[in-house]
Amino acid sequence: MRSADIVPMRRSTPDFAGQFSATLLSPDAPAPDLVTGPRGKRAEKRYDVYRNNVTVSLIAALSSIFPAVERITGTDFFRAMARFHVRETPPASRLLFEYGRDFPDFIDHYEYAADMPWLSDVARIERAWLDAYHAADAPALSAAALAAVPQEDLGAVTFRPHPATRVLSSVHPAVTIFAMNRGSEPVGRVEDRPEDGLITRIDDEVTVRLLPPGGAAFFNALLSGECLAAAVAAGLDAWPAFDLSAAIGEMIEAHAFSNIRAFSAIELEISDV
Repeated sequence: MRSADIVPMRRSTPDFAGQFSATLLSPDAPAPDLVTGPRGKRAEKRYDVYRNNVTVSLIAALSSIFPAVERITGTDFFRAMARFHVRETPPASRLLFEYGRDFPDFIDHYEYAADMPWLSDVARIERAWLDAYHAADAPALSAAALAAVPQEDLGAVTFRPHPATRVLSSVHPAVTIFAMNRGSEPVGRVEDRPEDGLITRIDDEVTVRLLPPGGAAFFNALLSGECLAAAVAAGLDAWPAFDLSAAIGEMIEAHAFSNIRAFSAIELEISDV
């Protein structure tokens, strides 16, 4: 369909774009009065074609953002669910990769997905994956930089997160289900248990790692600006057998942080005054 197939009756109408788009996602609503065909006649059918194209495009955008969710549900189920979401939630940005931020919350309340309570968390991981992919570049913290901090000052250091780093927690095995459904390999049964995931980007490759017990509490503390000693305490509170050495190795290997800020014991005493 050419752009000339739909012509505004009055181009000077205030907020023409707003009136034109107001019913694009409402299939039962009539076309706006200010839209006509080439000869001045109402453009109901032409507008319906345009309206359908917009809906199909947004569903396709959701499909590209949430491929694991679509594989789990099947294409027909996914497209029906996505259509309902599109009608309720118009895009707020011209960038299609920004669309779908509310889709996981929509899935939480979508009655036909009630027998898949982990599905929304899988969607949250996929949304975080895309955000990590588009996050700004930054250098990765090296093991050498951390090793250079004097032992007596190590507990006081804070970490600057890499822009791509995210932590997601689920009461379901969402990380495992996500990993199983992002490819084409056969999937099997999964034990229903809580899982935490660390999403980072190494160069141009986004990775999703399953965190051990206590790992999410540790990383969340560091991401919120807590010092290393406080983060270790959070990890131990969450899991008494929390493995700090493994968590530090995970931090470096995953490129979760960009750099550190070290405080000496004297600086800490001054800051507490």
